[in-house]
Amino acid sequence: MARKEHDYDDIPGTFVFDAERSRQGYGINMFCMSLMKDENRKAFKANEAEYLKKFRLTPEQTQAILKRDYNRMLELGGNIYFTAKLGATDGHSFQHLAAVMTGSTQEDYAKMMLGGGRSVEGNRTKSGKGKSKSKSKAKTKSSSKSRSKRG
Repeated sequence: MARKEHDYDDIPGTFVFDAERSRQGYGINMFCMSLMKDENRKAFKANEAEYLKKFRLTPEQTQAILKRDYNRMLELGGNIYFTAKLGATDGHSFQHLAAVMTGSTQEDYAKMMLGGGRSVEGNRTKSGKGKSKSKSKAKTKSSSKSRSKRG
């Protein structure tokens, strides 16, 4: 079943973990939580595909896990805090995962975050909704100020 569209689905690069995603990603998240136990981490590392059969995963979820496609895992219902356990099992820091998820190096990601984070310009919406409204409001305000000064 397809996900219901929400206003927040228009945020670029963001998958909001809502109730619907929580239900969708139950198997991913239970798998990731299982990695809190050493014996489970060992069993997973010994035979990843076989270990994943213990969980109710769709083929897409299984592939995302095996490929370590963290963005896809989030899209398919994974919770960032749970999926980080998979990264930790592979010996990666959260900063490393964030860099991978943003398509940058760990060094570049750290510099960006220390510099105040990603610019909001071009990152507000996927659809571009709201851009023309805010610009037209700004023009309207400045136009009305100009008229009142003249009048």
